[in-house]
Amino acid sequence: MKQSISKQLVKYLEDRGVEYLFGLCGHTNIAVLAALEGSKVTFVNTRHEQIAAHMADGYARAKKKTAVLLSHLGPGLTNASTGVANAALDSIPMVVIAGDIPSHYYGKHPHQEVNLHYDASQSEIYRPFVKRVWRVERPDLFPEILEKAFQLAESGRPGPVLVSVPMDIFSMEVDTKLFERLALHTKTLQKPSMDDVTAERIVRTLVEARNPLIYAGGGVLLADAADELREFATHLSIPVAHTLMGKGALPDDHPLTLGMTGFWGTKFVNDKCLGADWVIGLGTSFKEADCSSWEPEYTFSFPPSKLIHIDIDSNEIGRNFPVEIGVVTDLKEALKVLNRVARRLLPEGRKNEALLNAIQDYRAEFIAGNREHVKNAAYPMRPERILSVVREVLPRDGIVTTDVGWNKNGVGQQFPIYTPGSILTPGGYATMGFGAPAALGAKLACPDRLVVALVGDGGFGQNPSVLATAVEMNIPVVWVVMNNYAYGTIAGLQKAHYGTTMGTLFRKDGEPYSPDFGAVARAYGAEGVRIESAEQFKTVLAQAVASGKPFVIDVSMLNEPVPTAGHWNINHIYSPGLAVSHVAIP
Repeated sequence: MKQSISKQLVKYLEDRGVEYLFGLCGHTNIAVLAALEGSKVTFVNTRHEQIAAHMADGYARAKKKTAVLLSHLGPGLTNASTGVANAALDSIPMVVIAGDIPSHYYGKHPHQEVNLHYDASQSEIYRPFVKRVWRVERPDLFPEILEKAFQLAESGRPGPVLVSVPMDIFSMEVDTKLFERLALHTKTLQKPSMDDVTAERIVRTLVEARNPLIYAGGGVLLADAADELREFATHLSIPVAHTLMGKGALPDDHPLTLGMTGFWGTKFVNDKCLGADWVIGLGTSFKEADCSSWEPEYTFSFPPSKLIHIDIDSNEIGRNFPVEIGVVTDLKEALKVLNRVARRLLPEGRKNEALLNAIQDYRAEFIAGNREHVKNAAYPMRPERILSVVREVLPRDGIVTTDVGWNKNGVGQQFPIYTPGSILTPGGYATMGFGAPAALGAKLACPDRLVVALVGDGGFGQNPSVLATAVEMNIPVVWVVMNNYAYGTIAGLQKAHYGTTMGTLFRKDGEPYSPDFGAVARAYGAEGVRIESAEQFKTVLAQAVASGKPFVIDVSMLNEPVPTAGHWNINHIYSPGLAVSHVAIP
């Protein structure tokens, strides 16, 4: 029996349990859209492909499942590329299916073809950041390519893949047996683990260390290993510092959680890392911002500290720091073995009351130091008060998405996360415009959980048409727009080093300018309020949560830099030899 590729593709997605197909129409993919009519797979229609990619990213993070993106050729594929690259740098599994030029027009430069270096080369655009690209040359090869695409996206270090399909192939018929045989292939691969000998060496090393430290990266959350991490840290009483992407791997109210390191880390956390004689890095690539540009006097110094590094990707082990013990394994499986060995070697575990007291005292001191800002009733609002109010209203398992700027750096530093995986932030690519659409994807993945997007006015202004999709599908996300009438972080950086804010502030006739994002929301059919006072914010936020509708809250915010004792080498690049960082912009 023969059937069109597009119809069999939809059935394959249904059989694989795919709930949503994120994307935007074009003449190259409407055969697939037509085949979706009446399908169990819901097509999520967006107004821009970058929105679709970020929604897919947010869905995959929250659902812990591969997302699928459908794109048109040429400009559709390039519009989506930023969102797909963001997912790639944060190791988020995604299968991108893109329409391509008709196979029989190869080399003729048909409508919207990318061919300036060689013919039919649109898939090359994605090669630098996806795990693999396929261009389907024959219809009978499409089924096995699709199976390989999902398997590669999900295995090892997860990430996006691209399958570029000439549009005529979508309409061609192939024998259904080509797809049916795929059902015989496993959809779940057994993941690599760690042997007991290596685990015992690691546990004994940490037990014998004077000041051991666990450094948790986003890989802990990708491996769904938060429970195993908590058990290991608690049994051996080892403090846990984390990267931006590792935030929440151990809840922020756990007695052994230190906090985020690096430029937006605090001196206490960075000093604890510097003072560690042994560090065990779990699922982290030791990125620049997390490691204070790798300069040894600020966060990590290897040597004299010694490093144990465990990661699923061998390329990351030893990339930035020398490693004493390196292990390539799945983190969940590795921590299961480490916990078993630790219980065998130390059945009663151990306690470190002095360490617990030091962490408790640090937290109390940090909270006290922030209290004045949190209670400040000034308007525009202090960013610390905005975060504090959101945390009060948000349930313990509520999901927060961020963008870039105060809402990412400040959240990483001082917004408590209590449920692993409940903060979605653009880490490696730090993409402005991620937070607003990612929240929609997260809500589709977890409809019973409250989802709040903390975004800046710059980030929300990137793609406000995200509201159209929210209204059409009735996705009740709350967006809090932390509006400082600027690309605030860059403005503070430029002002500190160059004495100007050229190109960073939003101004009209010399006065601060911003659209009324509440009114913008209402124009799309969502709910929206522009806050007029600090006291009003909590009431409106509670109203937004209770509304069960897409709701935008526009909050004017002081343009104050995130307080930090950390270090970033860009400051030396701008102002060599001077201790200059960010400044506030009135």
